[in-house]
Amino acid sequence: MNQDNKDKPMPVDDLCLDLDRKNRCGFSEAIYAPGKPPEMILRAFSELHANGDHALATRVTPEQIEHVTSNLKEVIVNREAKTLRWMTDSSEEKTKVSQPLIITAGSTDRPVAEEAAETLRWMEYEPQLLFDLGVAGPQRLLKHVETLQQAKVIIVVAGMEGALPSVVGGWVSCPVIAVPTSIGYGTSFGGATALLGMLNSCAANVCAVNIDAGFKAGYLAGLMSK
Repeated sequence: MNQDNKDKPMPVDDLCLDLDRKNRCGFSEAIYAPGKPPEMILRAFSELHANGDHALATRVTPEQIEHVTSNLKEVIVNREAKTLRWMTDSSEEKTKVSQPLIITAGSTDRPVAEEAAETLRWMEYEPQLLFDLGVAGPQRLLKHVETLQQAKVIIVVAGMEGALPSVVGGWVSCPVIAVPTSIGYGTSFGGATALLGMLNSCAANVCAVNIDAGFKAGYLAGLMSK
């Protein structure tokens, strides 16, 4: 592909939604927004809504947000998560009983946690969020042990050395979904250090997803909360 073609926007007609995914997998297709023109996000939301599906777009840009929300007034924006969400009946959202728990090691990990939270809301769960409970101040986590032990599934978002999921795993009997973030100094290698630490966790109930993968963590937590 030459550079001229590479720089051309993706044609809106290239959109081919999997409108049967909810029947097969339980939840509709989510839209990964990078590289897509705003018009394509709008069309995807309109088609999903017409099909009776909730709509979610992740990693949206300000331009995409402006275009979609100027045409669809009921779309919910989370600028920190960089998500757009449109429920089929946004005036009467019904959340399920189970409330997955999301915690972060630091406040700078919050955008990834918010992406996970918006994914869960799209799946009709209302998560509980706790921020800034990293291992540098272990007394902060201890205040919430009772809450941790009541959870059915926990998402733990952490950068730096990624130690928090292992600590949480040692306190609970439920699955712990570890999300490494790209937060940290040079030898964090953009989240690779945290990812490797989580993959090597000695806590048997800890599993890891990809770096900054809030959507994947939220989706898995939603499946585990059924």
